[in-house]
Amino acid sequence: METVELVFEEHGVATNPPLLILHGFFAYSRNWRQIAEKLAQTYHVYTLDARNHGASPHHAIMDYPSMAADVARFIEQHELSTVTLLAHSMGGKTAMWFALTYPHLLEQLIVVDIAPVPYKHSFAPLVQTLQNLSLSELTNRKQADVFLTHAIPDNSYRQFLLQNLVLKSGGYQWRIDLDIFKRNAENVTGFPDTQNVSPFMGKTLFIAGGNSSYIPANSTDALFPTAQTIVISDAEHWIHVQQPEAFLKTVTDFLQI
Repeated sequence: METVELVFEEHGVATNPPLLILHGFFAYSRNWRQIAEKLAQTYHVYTLDARNHGASPHHAIMDYPSMAADVARFIEQHELSTVTLLAHSMGGKTAMWFALTYPHLLEQLIVVDIAPVPYKHSFAPLVQTLQNLSLSELTNRKQADVFLTHAIPDNSYRQFLLQNLVLKSGGYQWRIDLDIFKRNAENVTGFPDTQNVSPFMGKTLFIAGGNSSYIPANSTDALFPTAQTIVISDAEHWIHVQQPEAFLKTVTDFLQI
């Protein structure tokens, strides 16, 4: 399996135990900087850019075995023995597959609002909407925002997506490769076959948004039988953004900081 070398941000001192943060689809490491800085008081925190995200290399294959292997490579390169993983959405699925296939490298696992199951929704229409944006005609970011308003009415989500639109050499371009995203959209909403893997028996926490349906009842029991699940009220999928104080307290209580 071909891996890539992940770009990362680093917080805290190297003598603290390592904690890796894995972001979701369309996100990147900087989205987690505030959480990382808080956790860095006790942990040596690495926030990773997944392949095809942020500043990490692009690769035609973007599935959970490949992304988990990227994380394993990162751990080996940085000479870390075992790590704690805190991971959201797509990153959470990467972390779960990592736990099931590299359990010897994992000390603790925190999965944020995602389950080890395939989902029916599709990212393909969203990717196509972004591809329909005529980059050559843009003279400022506001034009892109206005163009996407009808198709993506949620302003906060639209701004989140537009963080991937960057000005370079006098013109706007996507930092992400939308063709790769479109071809791998089903991999992102799916999850690998788990028939031949053993359950992860390590210390595990699932954090769910009270207004989210991303963790169906009993969906984590078979693969993560020792896990506990905590629901944070008044939050949807972006729990760490919508309820940062409650989210951070839940994480630190679990880690016993």
